[in-house]
Amino acid sequence: MRIMVSAVLAGGLLSAGLAAAQPCARPADLSALDVASLKSKLMVTAITCNQQDRYNDFVQRFRSDLLGQERALHAYFARSFGGRAQREHDDYITSLANTQSQSGIRQGTLFCQQNTGIFGEVLALAKGADLATYAASKQLEQPMQVVTCPAATRTAQAGPSRR
Repeated sequence: MRIMVSAVLAGGLLSAGLAAAQPCARPADLSALDVASLKSKLMVTAITCNQQDRYNDFVQRFRSDLLGQERALHAYFARSFGGRAQREHDDYITSLANTQSQSGIRQGTLFCQQNTGIFGEVLALAKGADLATYAASKQLEQPMQVVTCPAATRTAQAGPSRR
């Protein structure tokens, strides 16, 4: 619990950087943000509830999918923040862990009882491609406001007729 309290205090200092406006998130960005949130929730649950072996099983099983999602997340931050991308990305990951920790603090002594089942759910997924859909269905907290890009609309332009 002491680790979570320290993380919460540090999170307040870091979240100021995430408040800056960033461009809209595309579907791949949203998936990457959802998977990052899921991974953070699992990490906090593992540390808090002594489930490190199950977390390690998760990381080993979905390693390639997690790496692909991490690349997509980095691309979002690069597009959003340019030269500050790495710092903003790092701040986001730290703030994400703090957000998950704060949620755990609010749940108190029931945290482990209410959250360790998530490992069974995740490890039961048929394939790594299901991670993003599963993460989105959990509606996990994010430390920043994410604006979804509007759907692209294509308009047919009438050009000269060629006969």
